[in-house]
Amino acid sequence: MRLTFGGAAFGRLGVSLAAITLATAVPAWADTLRDALTQAYASNPTLTGTRAGLRATDENVGIARAQGLPDVSANASYNEFVKRSANAFTFPKRSVGGSATVTVPLYQGGFVRESIRAAKARVGQERASLQATEGDVFTAVVSAYMDVIRDTAIVDLNSSNVKVLETDLQASRDRFEVGDLTRTDVAQSEARLAGARANLRVAQASLDNSRQTYLQVVGKFPDRLDPPPALPGLPGSSDDAVDLAIANNPDLAAAKQAAKAAEYDIGVAEAARMPRISAFGTGDYVDYRGTLAGGATGVKQIDKTATVGFQAQIPIYQGGEPGARVRQAQARKGQAIEAQTAAERAVIAQARIAFSRYQSFLEVIDSSQAAVSANELALEGTRAEQSVGTRNVLDVLNAEQELLNSRSTLVSAKRDAYVAGFALLAAMGRAQAKDLGLDGGSLYDPIANYKRVHGRIWDWDSDPRPKPVATSTRAEPSVSAVPVHRPVESPAK
Repeated sequence: MRLTFGGAAFGRLGVSLAAITLATAVPAWADTLRDALTQAYASNPTLTGTRAGLRATDENVGIARAQGLPDVSANASYNEFVKRSANAFTFPKRSVGGSATVTVPLYQGGFVRESIRAAKARVGQERASLQATEGDVFTAVVSAYMDVIRDTAIVDLNSSNVKVLETDLQASRDRFEVGDLTRTDVAQSEARLAGARANLRVAQASLDNSRQTYLQVVGKFPDRLDPPPALPGLPGSSDDAVDLAIANNPDLAAAKQAAKAAEYDIGVAEAARMPRISAFGTGDYVDYRGTLAGGATGVKQIDKTATVGFQAQIPIYQGGEPGARVRQAQARKGQAIEAQTAAERAVIAQARIAFSRYQSFLEVIDSSQAAVSANELALEGTRAEQSVGTRNVLDVLNAEQELLNSRSTLVSAKRDAYVAGFALLAAMGRAQAKDLGLDGGSLYDPIANYKRVHGRIWDWDSDPRPKPVATSTRAEPSVSAVPVHRPVESPAK
């Protein structure tokens, strides 16, 4: 499944959203949902931080493998014997020496093997967690994107309503001057206009909040936003959604990998009961600098030794610690099994809830569209009836308010349906970058770093110091949708 961002035709939801939110042609500099997702994919700190965490987890495999590799060490010393026994006639005054030791593990009871397996399972767990984080971040981006579109549309609707009510108020005042209306009619128009202006300010504040959230998750303020594309690949039933979620949801995949790692941890703990065998070799060099036996002729001043052999460490009794650690690992395995079941339950619930919400909001859209059409007709009729005296000013004001409410409900329902649809994709594990076709740049490969560090066994091998990847939003200018306060006009006297 790939979302086609760009010139693809919009589906039912996308087309209707475009009709509501954009009264004019979209300028060439408009942002698209794909732009927002690409920006967040490259610079969202939650996502870039999770990638760094995965790279750190990759190193656990090398750390585990190192326990089975040879260990080489050397030391050097210089000794000055400042106090010697009176009977030690051959005791040297000083010495210079060095030694080297090589130890090669031969058998460790399965400790290294099980440690490597556990580390690899946790790498798989972290990769799945990265996929889950991608889905969470993209869901947040879609939500913020749709919030800005919704709130922009609601601001436009409220702004238009204010203009209509200003015209209504002026008409009421004119008719009051000629005696067609009463002061009460004018006051009703003034009150409705004041309330509309207050609602406009509230809508503008909500838009500001949505813009700030967009800045937080995307990394830049939104320009004018294109309507989103239709969501492809949505399931036809709740059962289909659950089946896909169980097969692909990254949170469930992470829980399965965690349970696998916990199983290997039992083997790590059991290895403490087993013998350990290693081969070793040592070499020593000591130079007494001509001070041994007072430097007497024939006494060798340099001593060299070399030793090779095998060493076996056989645990007999360790105070019950190995048994306790095995039982602890077994209990943690049980905990991981239950966590996997809990994750499966959560995934099933998420898929069903998201599917239900999406279907519900589609019904709300249909009902709201019918309400808008009916309220448009009702307003037209009410105005016509007012012109012949069968309706009053309050009837017109109420009809205008009903139309505004139904239009606002429609805009919100379209936003909610789109976000619910994307949340459904995320629950089914289909909201990662590879699914969305974000090919504006190279996609992050979670396996590339693992391959890069695999087999690197040089102790002094390190990476450059890390630098920030995510972008700061501090330099973004703060622009408010709420204009400078102006006083509300006083009621007519």
